[in-house]
Amino acid sequence: MSDLQDALFRSLADPTRRAIFEHLCKSGEQTVGTLTSSAGVAQPTVSKHLAVLKQAGLVKDRPQGRQTHYSARIEALAPLTDWTREMTGFWEGRLDALENLLTRMDQ
Repeated sequence: MSDLQDALFRSLADPTRRAIFEHLCKSGEQTVGTLTSSAGVAQPTVSKHLAVLKQAGLVKDRPQGRQTHYSARIEALAPLTDWTREMTGFWEGRLDALENLLTRMDQ
């Protein structure tokens, strides 16, 4: 697994970060204040989670005056979808081999 995939998995492993990312995906660009009101945690905590998501490339920020607006970078999930597709192919192959073995054993 690549370092990028590791960073993506680590950043999305936390339920609060995952919820923030999902909220941004569904609702579009949001300010830290708006995210804080829906996250159920304090503003400094939301800011720390956003920093981790930004470092992983999952969100981007846009300063506007005294506020910073955050939005999801859905394309950043591509390495995870690639990994999932790879693992799906691997396990389908393994299960097909097991099915073939069991069929031969039944004969």
